[in-house]
Amino acid sequence: MSLALHTHAQVSTAPIGFVKIVTGEAWVITEGQRTAAMPGVEIKIGSQLKTASAATMGITLKDGTLMSFGPDTELTLEEYLYAPAQEELKLIARLGKGTLNYVSGVIAKLKPDAVTVKTPAGIIGVRGTQFVLKVDDPL
Repeated sequence: MSLALHTHAQVSTAPIGFVKIVTGEAWVITEGQRTAAMPGVEIKIGSQLKTASAATMGITLKDGTLMSFGPDTELTLEEYLYAPAQEELKLIARLGKGTLNYVSGVIAKLKPDAVTVKTPAGIIGVRGTQFVLKVDDPL
């Protein structure tokens, strides 16, 4: 049991990307730890990214995927696999609310069906190189 937990911890602690730019108040919440977002802050599998009402944030993932978030945004990086030599590629994110500008990295270019963005209203399969998405606050 402890070996499985140890192995899982190694996988979840490896950064999959980094915060590149922030204006205003934004946070990266990983394993219950809330860190003020600033350039260089690590993003890991399971990290939740949040921006305040007058904030924006931009991140870059290991495969070159770029994501920018507008004010009042909440996005969670649920799954991420980037091992092109082993053909293990996957990016699944959940946009709870707010705005997302997505620019494809290597994962979407090598395996377009491996990228998914979930929203409260449905699931978007990424087939292009860029899109903008807005999710309003649920009533």
